[in-house]
Amino acid sequence: MTAAPILVFENVVKRYGALTALAGVSLTLHRGEVVCLIGPSGSGKSTLLRCANALDPLDQGRISFDGHEVRSSEASVRLVRQRMGMVFQNFELFPHLTVLRNVTIGPTTVLKLGQAEADARARKLLAKVGLADKETSHPSALSGGQQQRVAIARALAMEPALMLFDEPTSALDPETIGEVLSVMKTLADEGMTMLVVTHEMDFARRVANRVAVFDKGRVIEEGTPQEIFTAPKVPRTRDFLSHLGWHGESK
Repeated sequence: MTAAPILVFENVVKRYGALTALAGVSLTLHRGEVVCLIGPSGSGKSTLLRCANALDPLDQGRISFDGHEVRSSEASVRLVRQRMGMVFQNFELFPHLTVLRNVTIGPTTVLKLGQAEADARARKLLAKVGLADKETSHPSALSGGQQQRVAIARALAMEPALMLFDEPTSALDPETIGEVLSVMKTLADEGMTMLVVTHEMDFARRVANRVAVFDKGRVIEEGTPQEIFTAPKVPRTRDFLSHLGWHGESK
């Protein structure tokens, strides 16, 4: 990979009381790359994203984003939040705001865009995610898949250098998962840099440049989708994939 690193984790440790959620994780994400994090629930994947986005402070180690160390200072957090979009499991939309206002609130309050410019950007993004006709709706009137697509548009409205996705389909009905994954694949095809926590193994296989396997707060294996899904080297990876019904066959 010749592109420059944009996000670097160096020996990251995160504890919650007696629980060690991250036990020395080192991982590098390059510009234009899609890296999927897979592994059992509770293995530290979502915690890594929260640390990257300065939602949780580190106990040890270092995270660098676009050449700047991620710290808990106000200036560092502001830089991270402006240029690193995050899509959560449960949408996190403002229920009292329309779809359009959910998408424009970041650009108008943080980036200080004028309302007309923010509206134009939001409408373009809503069309991109297939929701041009929903701008006056409130989140409660939308399906889960539609709400998650609004959340993606909201994150994109900040024109981030990097997008973090924390199990974006885990709260969705099976019939709406595809519409969200389709939007994510389009972003990947357009060159968006993405770090994705997912249980959608076929998505990881088809879209990721690299896959990192987590277990008990550590990265136990890392490689291309071909390497991870057809010839994993670590027995724990093979066990995890087999429990999901994935036996390495080509699809």
